[in-house]
Amino acid sequence: MEEINQRIATDVVIGSGVVIRSFVNLYGCIIGDGTSIGPFVEIQRDVVIGKRCKISSHSFIPEGVTIEDAVFIGHGVMFVNDNLPRATTASGELECREDWEDRFQRTRVCHGATIGSGAVILAGLTIGEGAVVGAGSVVTKDVQPHTTVMGNPARERRIE
Repeated sequence: MEEINQRIATDVVIGSGVVIRSFVNLYGCIIGDGTSIGPFVEIQRDVVIGKRCKISSHSFIPEGVTIEDAVFIGHGVMFVNDNLPRATTASGELECREDWEDRFQRTRVCHGATIGSGAVILAGLTIGEGAVVGAGSVVTKDVQPHTTVMGNPARERRIE
């Protein structure tokens, strides 16, 4: 019998037919029906994942990210919710949540978007409906619906 190692907090809402692999951390989030979450994924509080999404292994989805229905998140995708993170305050104390709340930004990934493996999505952006973010891209600005972006920084490209 396979041992399942997961940390799923009691405040997580999980829809029907959701598949959650081993070594996953979930807390304070909502996971829509039919979604698949690969191993070594962390999804934090105040995250909403829509229906029929695929979240591949080693991805990190922090507080404040909304992923709509039918979105593909590749392996090792990292979302950011603070574009100016700091370890300590001006007085040298470790920062706590209250110290960075004014820098916190929400991110939205719209219906049917695809984000390739290893992409980094900076804070406060919208990835449009049906958009494609190429593997390894660093997304620094909104991605328009039904466009493909790639590179560092990610720029619109035409795929032929």
